[in-house]
Amino acid sequence: MRFRKIQFVASSATEAQQALRELTRAYGNARADADVIVALGGDGLMLQTIHKAHRRGIPIFGMNCGSVGFLMNDYSAHDLPARLEAAKAQSINPLRMRARTASGKTHTALAFNEVSMLRETRQAAKIEVKVDGRVRLEELICDGILLATPAGSTAYNLSVNGPILPIDAALLALTPISAFRPRRWRGALLPRTAKVVFCMREADKRPVSAVADHTEVREVVEVSVAEDTSLAVNILFDPDRSLEERILAEQFVTG
Repeated sequence: MRFRKIQFVASSATEAQQALRELTRAYGNARADADVIVALGGDGLMLQTIHKAHRRGIPIFGMNCGSVGFLMNDYSAHDLPARLEAAKAQSINPLRMRARTASGKTHTALAFNEVSMLRETRQAAKIEVKVDGRVRLEELICDGILLATPAGSTAYNLSVNGPILPIDAALLALTPISAFRPRRWRGALLPRTAKVVFCMREADKRPVSAVADHTEVREVVEVSVAEDTSLAVNILFDPDRSLEERILAEQFVTG
């Protein structure tokens, strides 16, 4: 079998903690020497687990014990080793954000879902957008803008009417958040090799935060984002619950 030593991690939710106790009694709980991580909770817990464990080079299998479980499989304690053996792996690469602040400091962070620029005050942000060194938007007046991976295209990107991307698409979604000018601009699909630079205009008057998944850098003046192909994480899915199928099905949801 591929996976003999399982590490369980869980959110603080009552349901997740109950599942943690049940599974630990049944299978034990490996830690440093685990060859697979089973995450119990919702998509938030899964994203936290990915960030904490991606450098360990072991796959992650999520089971839904939360309210939203797009990246999760259904919960069951029955015959987990066999289920893990049958699971299919989906590899995802993160975005790497490099943000320079008004004070001159530079911060880096990874994002497996998206990198977002968000206004900090009542003043709308003014943002110049460059793609591969070429200015594509001289001035976007907006609440913000984000760059999403295919895995993240069904998260914040979807909630601001961005496109859903097939998981194997060699694309990134560039999506405005409440764009005021140009009002009709709805975003763009970029090749995954693109390097995007966001330059904040009137940054002292219109402060902007940059957020890479759950890492926030405030009062940024310039932010560059590109996919980091040197890093990857494998997420495991039941054969009938593949991420590819879920993303495809999401595009046909009408209610």
